[in-house]
Amino acid sequence: MDYSHILSLISGLALFLYGMSLMGKALEKRAGNRLKRFLSKLAANPFKGFLLGTAVTGIIQSSCATTVMVVGFVNSGIMTLNQSVGIIIGANVGTAITSWILSLAGVTGSAWYVELLKPTTFTPIIAIIGVGITMFAKKDRHKDFAAILLGFSVLMFGMDTMSDSVAPLGQMPSFQNLLTMFSNPFLGVLVGTGFTALIQSSSASVGILQALSMSGAVPYSTVMPVLFGFNIGTCITALLSSSGASADARRAAVIHLLFNILSAAVVLPLYYLLNALIGFSFVSTPANPFGIALMHTVCKLISSAIFLPLPGLFVNLSRLLIKDSAKQAEKQMLDERLFQSPAVALDTARTVTLKMAGIVSESFSRAISLLDHFSVQGADAVSEAEEKADQFEDMLGTFLVKLAEQRLNRTDSHQQTELLHMIGDLERISDHAYSISESARELSEKQLRMSDEAMSELAVLIPAVAETLRLAVTAFENDDVLCAAQVEPLEQVVDVLQKQIRARHIDRLTRGTCSIELGFVLGDILTDLERISDHCSNIAGCVIETHMNAMDMHSYLSEVKSGRDAGFNERFRLFSEQYALPAQRNAETAQVEQ
Repeated sequence: MDYSHILSLISGLALFLYGMSLMGKALEKRAGNRLKRFLSKLAANPFKGFLLGTAVTGIIQSSCATTVMVVGFVNSGIMTLNQSVGIIIGANVGTAITSWILSLAGVTGSAWYVELLKPTTFTPIIAIIGVGITMFAKKDRHKDFAAILLGFSVLMFGMDTMSDSVAPLGQMPSFQNLLTMFSNPFLGVLVGTGFTALIQSSSASVGILQALSMSGAVPYSTVMPVLFGFNIGTCITALLSSSGASADARRAAVIHLLFNILSAAVVLPLYYLLNALIGFSFVSTPANPFGIALMHTVCKLISSAIFLPLPGLFVNLSRLLIKDSAKQAEKQMLDERLFQSPAVALDTARTVTLKMAGIVSESFSRAISLLDHFSVQGADAVSEAEEKADQFEDMLGTFLVKLAEQRLNRTDSHQQTELLHMIGDLERISDHAYSISESARELSEKQLRMSDEAMSELAVLIPAVAETLRLAVTAFENDDVLCAAQVEPLEQVVDVLQKQIRARHIDRLTRGTCSIELGFVLGDILTDLERISDHCSNIAGCVIETHMNAMDMHSYLSEVKSGRDAGFNERFRLFSEQYALPAQRNAETAQVEQ
């Protein structure tokens, strides 16, 4: 084997790894997110988790990515440690699908239908199709499909290049002696572990082994321990990703390692015991890509059959290895490990935003109650809620901005932008709720009391604003466009009401039945209520935008406000009747606001 063969091997390996990365990322972007959404909604059933972990990993072609994602789920509290066991075991089986695809490189025969299965026949055709789509496609999904085709083509071309370059190794006694050393179970597992830990992909390691097998110098006695080493080595990625995570998240990464170590500890001795008793005929024969794929899959299925019914074993062992700290830190739902799946990260951010919306709604209710019965404890609660809302905005904003740096498709990018707008509106609503509580404090400290007339007017406006907030939050929570469509007409009614109340206040002021000082406080309250309604309109607008898949909410609002929307006009009429101010009292019967 001369230098040209070595350079050819290196270049083939580079193409192989690049093609696998390109194909895997394109598959994950195009198809993986739909499946990975189910991971966060999984029931505590190990067998269902096993099937789902197998399916997800089979599509995204990376058990590392699946396991890292599971670590993120456990760390954020989306998934329990028990739920993670089945998915982790399934991920180990799902990664075997790659070896079956690569086994096509070993297809031999001269029949026409056999020739069609050879990579040298179909790879150039797939590459041409991928290039053509890339050059002329405009839609993201078509470009992603082209990337899958090109990645597969580069992958198979690199596999073929490696196979050709290692062909002379079959005639080298030194190489054969080296492989014989790897037949030692401990040495084979150790070498496989180290090699996969270095390139961080068991699928790539198996592919390289399949390419070496085409030299005819790799016996099955070497393949078995090395394969188990590959499985152990791939755990390094999840272990590294769990650094700094919660105890349960680190346990999930350890479970991945424990499963592969116990699999090697149980299945390898069983294999050697049966070989000693029965004497497998294939052990000393040269391996081929198909045989390696078969052995790889059978070993994983046997390991899964043994350990899948024992999720408690892995949970208990992981708890023995990873102890709870004396002071357990609160779980952070917004875990950047979830960036492995932008769709899941967005769902998590949406869940946290809903929690923020609940805090803001409660803060508004508390602030309104202070206008009737002020208490220092109630005002402090509103102040704490406002600080918490600020923290949520900072936390969510940072998470969503970092998420935007990932490879988002058009839909995910749109949703990310909408969530950023929503958290800003929710934070502003919290600010106005705090402002209302401060107005209530001022009324209490200065012993100011509004007249019955002013209170009856606020008794109409406040429920209208409360309903606006309820509709906006409900529309966001349920992704309900019909509910969101009710917010804008009600917001317009709120605008009309606050203008009417201001006009009535000015009338009372000119008649001397209202003090200027109390008028300032009333004006602040009216402004806060009207602004809260505006922000509710923005939230509802984001819900509508998401369904319209357009970023032109101003055009939508202009259309409905111009009267061209019959549904808007009818809803506005009904809300106007529902929230109508009481008839204005005569000057002689008006009570002075003190």
